[in-house]
Amino acid sequence: MRTNFDQLLEAGCHFGHLKRKWNPAMAPYIYMERNGIHIIDLNKTVVKIDEAAEALKAIAKSGRKILFVSTKKQGQEVVAQKAKEINMPYITERWAGGMLTNFPTIRKAVKKMSTIDKMMTDGTFNNISKREKLQITRQREKLEKNLGSIADLTRLPSAVFVVDVMKEHIAVAEANRLGIPVFGIVDTNSNPNNIDFVIPANDDATKSIDVILSAVCAAIQEGLEERKVEKADEEAAAAQAAGEAPAPKERRQRVRKAAPKAEAEKVAEAAAE
Repeated sequence: MRTNFDQLLEAGCHFGHLKRKWNPAMAPYIYMERNGIHIIDLNKTVVKIDEAAEALKAIAKSGRKILFVSTKKQGQEVVAQKAKEINMPYITERWAGGMLTNFPTIRKAVKKMSTIDKMMTDGTFNNISKREKLQITRQREKLEKNLGSIADLTRLPSAVFVVDVMKEHIAVAEANRLGIPVFGIVDTNSNPNNIDFVIPANDDATKSIDVILSAVCAAIQEGLEERKVEKADEEAAAAQAAGEAPAPKERRQRVRKAAPKAEAEKVAEAAAE
């Protein structure tokens, strides 16, 4: 399903930055200049969204995770909502340096949350002082705020989707270093050269971010649904094959039972002759 041009136009996806703030590398995606502001070519945006959506759908269909990143105010709520709907990890508070390149340490911090939760339920919490309880509770809240949304990310994501590649340059750099594909909404003031799937669009308007995320997340959901159907078909085929084909032991027993009967038939035929 192609992205709707009119929806992008209505959401203001075509508004870029002031001409004096532009990055020349974005020239291929700029349609014109109006009142000192660059206007993005939405025809190219439509094509790029569709390309990104297809790639993200394939990743989701293979059962891999996509990490969504937007720590800017305009995208925080939208990203959190859309990522939750498709059960994908996301970062909207703060990008901790080494989130990808030092992933084992991040996993330890996530496990710390589980340890604290266990302390609260097994009675350990009742045996410590009030001051220690307060410190541990605050630590738990801080971890939940920064890392709670990636608690289910047990290994490195297979792709990173970034809103505003300039603001999230550390996330982009880490993904580039590890060879993780980067999908990004890239405005006219940003450098598209380090982004594998560039979506040229306004990254400062909530409506613009929303309409683009809606399109790519719909594709991801399709991939997840197709994966479920394929797994169900495989399981059904495996069950059917197991039911039709007798086990080796059963097969041997059938051969043994059939052998005396065959011999008896041969004797009867010889006597008749």
